[in-house]
Amino acid sequence: MTKPKYFLYARKSTEEDDRQIMSIEAQLFELREFARKENLEILEEFQESKSAKTPGRAVFGKMMTKVEELGDVGILAWHPDRLARNSIDGGRVIYAVDTGKIVALRFPTFWFEPTPQGLFMLQVAFGQSKYYSDNLVQNVNRGIRQKLRRGEWLNLAPFGYVNNPRTRNIEPHPTTSRVVARAFEEYAKGTHTYVSLAQFLADLGVVTRNGTPLAKISIKRLLTHRAYLGFVKHRGEWFDGNFEPLVSPQLFEAVQQVLKKRECPRKTRKNHDFPFRSLFRCGECDGMFTAQWATGKTGRRYRYYRCTKKRGVCSQGYLREDILVFQLKERLQSISLCDRYTDWMFARIAEWEREETSASQSEVQNLSAKIKAGEERMEKLVSTYLDGDIPKDVYLKRKDETMHSLAALKAENKDFERGRNQWVEPLREWVSDTKQAAFLSSSDNFSEIASFVKKIGTNPIVRDKTARFPAPAQSEFVAERRAFFPPTPAAPLCGAALSEREVSICAPARTRTQNN
Repeated sequence: MTKPKYFLYARKSTEEDDRQIMSIEAQLFELREFARKENLEILEEFQESKSAKTPGRAVFGKMMTKVEELGDVGILAWHPDRLARNSIDGGRVIYAVDTGKIVALRFPTFWFEPTPQGLFMLQVAFGQSKYYSDNLVQNVNRGIRQKLRRGEWLNLAPFGYVNNPRTRNIEPHPTTSRVVARAFEEYAKGTHTYVSLAQFLADLGVVTRNGTPLAKISIKRLLTHRAYLGFVKHRGEWFDGNFEPLVSPQLFEAVQQVLKKRECPRKTRKNHDFPFRSLFRCGECDGMFTAQWATGKTGRRYRYYRCTKKRGVCSQGYLREDILVFQLKERLQSISLCDRYTDWMFARIAEWEREETSASQSEVQNLSAKIKAGEERMEKLVSTYLDGDIPKDVYLKRKDETMHSLAALKAENKDFERGRNQWVEPLREWVSDTKQAAFLSSSDNFSEIASFVKKIGTNPIVRDKTARFPAPAQSEFVAERRAFFPPTPAAPLCGAALSEREVSICAPARTRTQNN
């Protein structure tokens, strides 16, 4: 009977990086060492930072899906409570053992065999884990309720107070409590803003960690914090506290009235619909083109585009939007391709993509085989040295050579995975752009036309009431297109011109295709 392959699973309960930092790292080290000593083959490693109290862990679900698909696999974890602390996940593991999907469970700190006795002990372990989790929640909530009944603060003391470990409550700080009271008194006068009050507190030594005055949101939070009235907040509800308040209810209410008067609804500037604003530059002074409404001779209102003239004297006049759109559509028509040709190009790209995928899979398999062989050589080298068959200096030299070879292979594999197929999508996007140009040349969606011009154009300018975004000449485009997509009876050339950006995108794709 062949040995099963194992999925390694490590988990810590919190998703915060600054808590239980060493938990997963320590589990991985211990489990890998255990697998080496027990000669267990690890098929894949899974690690997760999420509580197992409730179902819904993404990584655990992914692992169990693979277990159920492959079958005849084992799971290696530090303890059963790493796998589950709820009845659904625990039942899923046990059912996988019952149906033969999981043929082995290994834990350095727990014994298990796929027998009726082993399954019973596993159920007991999962039950104990769930009981510990449920009991911990009850104990914590009971402690919180008791502290609320006593009016005690629940966590870290707010500014102006200090935690007292002896009474497990908070009490006013000798200095900062007076600063808080003074801040409320000053703001109640109605002469301060958030900024001026922050500067007032900075003069009293209350600053951020960087030594700068407090931010506006911090000032507002301080002035609205009900803890200074002697209240405790828990889950959105306020309770009476038995610690000394720093301000009186009258002073607190006076501050809230001042805040209410000053919190006027923010007036937002009405934005006009100028789709081509901030798109073109002036061809004379290189200033940006802006837009405005103006009334023509017939009394009709038009949208005009003009130079801002912020860079000095400029003689360029106004350009009406309908004339600008007509010029852009003519230019888009000149860089478009007919549907017959783009359909043929898409088919060719799909064919190249299939060839590239086939070659990529073969290359990845070769690199993976070389990496695995190198790792096996490393294991044999370490075993030979531990058995005393080779001297230390020879061992260190061969180990260094093998490590360098493995590092080079892994780097090559990583670069290959990152770089393959990167030429296909830019090429497909280029063909899509030429097709979209034909569609937009007869469209009235000015926003889409502006976005497309910004995407394909190079330095769009307006000079002498004429819009330009440079593109190569017709002859240059025909030469480029013939080199990349030679004309065939199925796809004859149709007249068009491309932008410099589009031709530059084609260049690496054409080179890659010729190499293949």
